[in-house]
Amino acid sequence: MQVQNSDTGDADVIKGEAAGHSSMPERRTGLHGWLDGIRSTRTGALTLKIVFGVVGTVMVVAGLIMVPFPGPGWAVVFAGLAVLAVEFHWARRVLEFGKRTLHAWMEWYKRQGWLVRIVVLVVTVAAAGVIIYCGLLALGFDAIEFVRGYI
Repeated sequence: MQVQNSDTGDADVIKGEAAGHSSMPERRTGLHGWLDGIRSTRTGALTLKIVFGVVGTVMVVAGLIMVPFPGPGWAVVFAGLAVLAVEFHWARRVLEFGKRTLHAWMEWYKRQGWLVRIVVLVVTVAAAGVIIYCGLLALGFDAIEFVRGYI
């Protein structure tokens, strides 16, 4: 046996050989390795749960608020669930359920004829218009009266 460091004797060589025969997986690298390093202490694990929990919850709530409005509401909800899924198993299950449901709906929608697709589009645009009108009305701006002023 060759000695690598005279201070530790042949312990380095023995540990290196044992690691080579071990069935344990190698330590992960990149972001996952960094997160594993933080999770290795109780304080780090709790801090990660709190940070990911707060950020993910804010994203999900903001996305749910944006859902009725035109824009990326559902995308933000799914992104928030993905952030929560880093630390919480229940969020991973909800995210997988949501992806399966969205995929099933999109497959159903693709199988439909043009009439159903046009009806879905009209209903979606009408719902968005009503929501925007009510939102503007709540802010004190009546869009119908504004348009009538120019007709």
